[in-house]
Amino acid sequence: MLKGFIMLVVSQFVLTKAMNYWNAPNGAGGAAAVKNSFPKFSERPDQDTITNATYFPVKAVPMWEPDSKLDIAIHITPSTTFPLPKDSKVLDEKEFDTADTKELREISTTVFIPKAVQNNETLWAHFFVALSGHPQYSNQEGYSSNTAYNFSHPVNQYLPKKKAKKLRNLLDAANETEVVEEEPKVVKIGSFYHPNLTVSLVPDQGAISLQSTHPSIRRFLQLERTGARDGSGELGWYYPTFFFNRFWQLRNHMIELNSTVNEVPLRITLNTIKQWQFAIMSSIEDDSKQKQHQAAFGGPIPPTSGDGSEVEMIKEVLLDTNIYLLITTGVVGVLHTIFEFLAFKNDISHWRKKKDVVGTSVRTIIANVFMQLIIFLYLLDNNENTSWMILGGQGFGIVVEAWKITKSANVRIRPPPANSYLSFLPYIIVLEDKHKLSETEKKTQEYDEIAFKWLYIAAVPLLIGYAIYSLLYETHKSWYSYVIETLVGSVYAYGFLMMVPSLYINYRLKVSEFFAPVYTSREIALANATWQ
Repeated sequence: MLKGFIMLVVSQFVLTKAMNYWNAPNGAGGAAAVKNSFPKFSERPDQDTITNATYFPVKAVPMWEPDSKLDIAIHITPSTTFPLPKDSKVLDEKEFDTADTKELREISTTVFIPKAVQNNETLWAHFFVALSGHPQYSNQEGYSSNTAYNFSHPVNQYLPKKKAKKLRNLLDAANETEVVEEEPKVVKIGSFYHPNLTVSLVPDQGAISLQSTHPSIRRFLQLERTGARDGSGELGWYYPTFFFNRFWQLRNHMIELNSTVNEVPLRITLNTIKQWQFAIMSSIEDDSKQKQHQAAFGGPIPPTSGDGSEVEMIKEVLLDTNIYLLITTGVVGVLHTIFEFLAFKNDISHWRKKKDVVGTSVRTIIANVFMQLIIFLYLLDNNENTSWMILGGQGFGIVVEAWKITKSANVRIRPPPANSYLSFLPYIIVLEDKHKLSETEKKTQEYDEIAFKWLYIAAVPLLIGYAIYSLLYETHKSWYSYVIETLVGSVYAYGFLMMVPSLYINYRLKVSEFFAPVYTSREIALANATWQ
């Protein structure tokens, strides 16, 4: 999870730099160089003399000076009719300095939730921004769109409600007679509200190529209202950009707005944000929301991708986890990745060179295939939107373990022996020796059989005991889920016992083949520590 998040941030940063969101001359040449290179809005030509003006500007540059001071007012109301109710104003800040990167304003208040919003109407945040000292509202004398503008953004979000898993005790008599009605696959949408509202000014973005700008950025741009152009007819102007920052709004911190919610707390933070942070955060947030929407409505989820919840989990960990625990988890995650790679590399190299079965527990390999398959089925049963990368990696692990079997023995389909308990089947899969076994290889098979005999004696009672406990005291979706969850629980609880046959064989044979799975054992231990 941590590895995926780091890769996501790095890729987004590289793409941000490559896509030329802002086209400032001389690179990051400073505010003065950028300021002097742009056509000023106050020096725009008479618009009646421009005959080749494009309907939508090809590029846009800042309309106001980068060191302007702003008066900012915010109204929270479901109303979209102006003038807005006077009691809807929740913030009124003066002389917000756009050149000060440390500028910060905060207020805390309470917002009343009208009946309309309780019934799923939108709660709007209306922003009124003006150069300090100029009128902010269109009904005020002297108001001009040259010195003021307004825009709106929804405060609440319409998100798919989480599907509650229907779990039951499989031995409950009431459940046996209950007729389970299949629910229609309808996605329920709810109105959700987060008590923290962060509005970030993106100062001095420079010249923006609107056609190549990513949609996650373009939707926050506010173009000059009259549609003015420079002499070329292609360049326009834009007002200061405010980023409605929802990046750190976690789903489990949200409040569902319904008839029981009459008022909610609101904390507004007004600050500034760097351009690259704005680009990355808006892009990641849009991508996450799109994946969640596709997953909720049954849309296709791209390979190597998830349903968006993994980003939510990462943000939750970063916000709610103790810093020392977070660092420890990161170190364990890195070690897990290293040992995973070493285990794979060591395993493949070892088995490619192997020409005999001395010191090899074939039964352990077969058991590993079974355990890997159980984990794969568990992922399918419990995570409908599990990333294809995770499923693919697990599936590849099964293929590798199966390949090891073919290196140890010939896999054949044969009729069962007449006195076999499988004689009712027409054909069975059998393992045949690849060559005439040496004395050491015969001893290997003998020790393998002895080791698994004692392993069965130890493991089977544990499995049966865990299965009985799970059946009596835990709830499950179905009998199939119960079987899969019981088996996978056993795999994670004492799967390390599968190393015992190889260790026993190599101990009896006085050889060092058991060093092959050392990396794997460490990787398993670290994986268990990571998932706790």
